[in-house]
Parts: sequence; C-alpha cells; structure tokens
Amino acid sequence: MTVRSAVIPAAGLGTRFLPATKATPKGLLPVVDVPAIQLVVEEALAAGIEDVIVVLGPGQDGIREHFAPNPTLEAELEERGKLDALAAVRRATIPSVRFARQAEALGLGHAVSVAESMVGDAPFAVLLGDDLIDPSVPLLRDMLASHARTGASVLAAMHVGAREIAMYGCIGPGEADGDLVRVLSIVEKPDPADAPSDLAVIGRYVLTPAIFDALRRTSPGAGGEIQLTDAIGLLAADERVFALPFAGGRFDVGNPLDAMKAQVERARTHDEIGPAFRAWLNELLR
Repeated sequence: MTVRSAVIPAAGLGTRFLPATKATPKGLLPVVDVPAIQLVVEEALAAGIEDVIVVLGPGQDGIREHFAPNPTLEAELEERGKLDALAAVRRATIPSVRFARQAEALGLGHAVSVAESMVGDAPFAVLLGDDLIDPSVPLLRDMLASHARTGASVLAAMHVGAREIAMYGCIGPGEADGDLVRVLSIVEKPDPADAPSDLAVIGRYVLTPAIFDALRRTSPGAGGEIQLTDAIGLLAADERVFALPFAGGRFDVGNPLDAMKAQVERARTHDEIGPAFRAWLNELLR
C-alpha cells in the first residue's frame, strides 16, 4: 500500500533552547532563513508524501499560522516589489499540512497515537522535527521504497559510539535482507554495557497501522511517558520490522551544538549568502 501520510510530532518544549523558546515554538527556530519544521515538511513532500499531520502542544499555534496563508502580508510585499520575500512567504504556505493536538506531554508514542484518526488504517511515515536530513540524502525515499518492497515497518538507523547509544533507541539486530537489517528487539537508551548493538534508531520511521494497537498495549516507560520505541518492540514481536542503516547528512537540531552545525552547513550551501559566508569562514579559520 502506498504511504500517503506523514506525522511530525512537534509538541516538545525546547527546554535546551531557552530563553529563545520561551515564546517561540522550537520548530519555528530558523536554520538560516527557514524554520526547522518547514524543512522537515518539505522533506516529506519531496519524498512523495501527500498529507502531512503536525502534532502540536499547548501554546504552539504559531506553527499553524506559519503554514497558513497570509493575504495581508502577501499584498504588502507585492505592493512594495519585494518579490523574493513574497516567494518565501508563499513557499511556507502549505495547504496539505494538517494539525493534531497533544494536550499533555505524555511522550513520543502518545504524540503519534493522537494522529490515528487522521492517518486511518494505512501505513504512514513519522518524521521527528528535531532531526534534519540533508536534502541530498534520499533517506525517506529509500525507506518508502523498502516498505513498498517488504510491506513491513522500516526504521532509519545509524551506527554510533558507545557513549551515544545511551541516548537513543538501540536495535537488537537479526538477519540482513539486502540493505535492511531485521529488528528483533529495541531498547530505549540502554546502558552501553548492555546495548545489543551499535545501531541507533534515528528520527525517521515508516510504520504499518498495527503500531496503533501496539501503542495501546504500551505501558508508560521512562519519565512516565509512552515511548514509541517500546511500541515498536511489541510490533516486532508480531510482524517483521526492519532497520535501514545510513550514514551522514543528519543533524539533531534539538541539540544546540548540532543545531549550530546545521546552521553552518545550510549557510555554506545557501544560494544567496553561501559564497560570502564561505569566504568569511575561510578567513575566520586561518
């Protein structure tokens, strides 16, 4: 079955970016000149997704407004002849974005579950708003192709070091199937000494609708939250789940250091400011 929908959980408080996120939703923090949440939505659309569902928390209506038309602003920009700015505003107006509400911060698994009625009984993608993938890396397209071939859920994964594995869901791997690795189990943030592998789950998922039943059977885990990884572990006991390892082109913009790396990379390759920024950077690093 073709994957038409993507769920983007965006209800996090962004505490690592306070005070910048005191009044501005984390997803609206810019990566040079485009909010992170818009880059994730554009990634989904570029991969062929038709329906994007953003899960919001309290106080995040600014994200809804960002994707909505703003005729008054458009008219003023057109009248002033600011055509580049007008094009940027229209690029951010994306009617295919819909919204679900997570009333309480009950975990990533809960955030995905609140979109069930909008997704329906169909496979769907989940893209975490904190993870940016370089547009040159066709990760989501490859995951969708792997799902189309296998009919199974597919998780993005990266090989990480012992210290990093304690920060992620860790895969207990089975046999390989081409580029894919069978997921036999998954452990959330294991002690490195107990980690079943060095394969960490990264914030891209293609999931069968059976995940919703698994979420209903998932008890609260760390922090009293419903963990998506715990539900995927239950799913893997009932049906095939695969991981697709990839390397490079990923930035965790929920982490201030990685967020700065994403800023530098986007500025370096930016059509307008890229040449001047690269010249300044070369001068700075002499």
